[in-house]
Amino acid sequence: MARKDGRAFDELRPVKITTDFVKFAEGSCLIECGDTKVLCCASVEDKTPPHVAEGEGWVTAEYSMLPRANRERSKRDIAKLKLSGRSAEIQRLIGRSLRAAVDLRRLGERTITIDCDVLQGDGGTRTASVTGGFIALSLACRKLVEDGVLAASPIVHSVTAVSAGIVGDELLLDLQYSEDSHAQVDLNCVMNELGEIVEVQGTGEGRAFTLTEQQDLLRLCAKGCRELRAIQKAALEG
Repeated sequence: MARKDGRAFDELRPVKITTDFVKFAEGSCLIECGDTKVLCCASVEDKTPPHVAEGEGWVTAEYSMLPRANRERSKRDIAKLKLSGRSAEIQRLIGRSLRAAVDLRRLGERTITIDCDVLQGDGGTRTASVTGGFIALSLACRKLVEDGVLAASPIVHSVTAVSAGIVGDELLLDLQYSEDSHAQVDLNCVMNELGEIVEVQGTGEGRAFTLTEQQDLLRLCAKGCRELRAIQKAALEG
């Protein structure tokens, strides 16, 4: 099938990462994946939640969409006096993914919170948040080293995330909203730099899918994650 933006079935949307986008955060970036734009900011605190073991640190995340990030205005979570189920599920995914990038004992007894705010959503906001969140996390850890707080960065692996899906019985990488909203199968995958899977979320939204189709989707995601890692590396070295 011909994609609306002319991409090949296994092609990412154009990705742009602008680092140090926010002045006051210990680490920040604006990540743009096609028309999806997410601001990722890392904040460091010298304390940890009660459940964290002594001598270890913690990495967590918060996720939200601005009211006009989508085609129609959505209410802020604060207006409903509770976090939406979707936001809660996505921020847990981001937190788990970014903790997989860090040696929490080397981080020490401090917490790094990654705030991911969607400025504009056109599909793939959670995967963009993971990929951009890692940039913000890396910059915050770099600052801790530069400031003499840590002897070495606690980052052990880069992490990236991307979606793939089945639309009209065809496999596609990095779904934009017009594709995602009609997908028969939607799969999100988080991988580290070794090509190992950190997390997979796969749903048969229009039909069930086979093990072969799942593996084919994962191979598409692996290709996308390799390309995203190269973009991450360039952004951090730039």
